[in-house]
Amino acid sequence: MGFIKEIAKHRQLYVLAVPGIVFLALFSYIPMFGHLIAFERFQPVKGVWGSKWVGLNNFKFFFGGHDWLRVTFNTVYLNLLFLLFGLGFAIALAIMINEVGSKIAKKLSQSFIFLPYFISWLVVSLMMLAFLSTDGIMNHWLQQAGIDAVNWYQRVQLWPFILTFVYVWKFAGYYSIIFLAAIVGISSEYYESAKIDGATRLQQMVYITIPSIRSVIVVLMLLGVGRIFFGDFGMIYGIVGDNSILYPTTDVIDTYSFRALRQLGNFGMSSAVVLYQSVMGLLAILLFNRLAQKIDPDSSLF
Repeated sequence: MGFIKEIAKHRQLYVLAVPGIVFLALFSYIPMFGHLIAFERFQPVKGVWGSKWVGLNNFKFFFGGHDWLRVTFNTVYLNLLFLLFGLGFAIALAIMINEVGSKIAKKLSQSFIFLPYFISWLVVSLMMLAFLSTDGIMNHWLQQAGIDAVNWYQRVQLWPFILTFVYVWKFAGYYSIIFLAAIVGISSEYYESAKIDGATRLQQMVYITIPSIRSVIVVLMLLGVGRIFFGDFGMIYGIVGDNSILYPTTDVIDTYSFRALRQLGNFGMSSAVVLYQSVMGLLAILLFNRLAQKIDPDSSLF
């Protein structure tokens, strides 16, 4: 009865929530039945219910070799780099923009750093090719400085950092807007009191600004951790493509499962990889949310 009374009391708010609930059900919960393919020798003609059930055979195929270790490590490692450097630069950008006195300059700065977020990965890949090809801009600069040209697309160990640089360039401006909105909400009385006590601008940033947006930082970190086993397929495949030379450091779970489906046509194995990815992502968000509850209960997601 209490639930019905709650619905009746706030029915307008629940009506507003209906489109979101329907969208979530259609595109998040109902598709979860597709994970059944991970346990089948799926044939599109027979469908999910008509295909032969093979149990854990698809998982044995995936975990039988060493590829799963490589792609799992690459996925986690790259996402950690993206998360740490992306949020770090975003916080720094937000603080610097907040320190700009001119409103016009502040608006222009926000627009300028936010622009890369709207550039598609296909365009970014063409830009990367223009910079890093053997006769590209980067090698032209190196040769002008008296340094030999570098074949960037064969330097395997450099690519985690190249991809991190590209990710920060594209997303740091987007996240900085979120942090900037949180900074604007900080009461000016804190800064005025700090000025009276003789605090410098740097001290105000360290002891007022950053602690005041801690909850936003924790939430964004938790959301990032929740997708730590999900590689950015559009980014990795758009930039690296089918360059097998770079697979040791750039091949992630998403590109591996896509390649298995495209080259082998094995729907079951690809689904098994995706199910493994989803389960690991769920465990990661549960673990880090638990840690967040112990550190700062108000900053946890649930």
